[in-house]
Amino acid sequence: MASKREPSPSMRMRKVALVICEGETEVCYINLLKRWYKSPIKIISHIEGTKITPSLVERRTKELKISRWDKVHTFLMYDMDVQAINEKLKKCKAEMLLSNPCFEIWLLLHSKDQKTAINTDALIKELKRSASVWKNYSKSAFTDTQKTYLNKNIDIAVARARGLHEFKNPSTGIYKLIEMLKEDER
Repeated sequence: MASKREPSPSMRMRKVALVICEGETEVCYINLLKRWYKSPIKIISHIEGTKITPSLVERRTKELKISRWDKVHTFLMYDMDVQAINEKLKKCKAEMLLSNPCFEIWLLLHSKDQKTAINTDALIKELKRSASVWKNYSKSAFTDTQKTYLNKNIDIAVARARGLHEFKNPSTGIYKLIEMLKEDER
């Protein structure tokens, strides 16, 4: 006679990367990472925009922890071009994947090494000039050509991002998530 008990949850640790972010472009990029890296890490993104608070970060993290064996890595992927948001982010307990001035610095680092400070408008113009693939760039969507370009040049972007000073203009911490995914892939 078969047992009618529910099977117990796996006692193996499940890794989850929660990426709380500002907008659609970041989520679009996170979805690319999910496809590229067949990592045992489950990546979940939440757009929280300007509503970010320490209690919201804690609540989102707790929502994902299903069993005591779960390990949730919480990341904040935000632009640093709005001072009021920066103050809120400082209070949150999470790994910072901040981009200064904005997410597009990460995209630009796939094409060129940007070492001098730049504002958001100038950065978008520089991105569009940096490689033909970015000529018609628009937020929240990547063309197939852009996706291929990003994947092909990701190691170059990681190396360039590592060479920048965190939180200074220009900089991005997105490479930390990439390194974690690559490490777990091994």
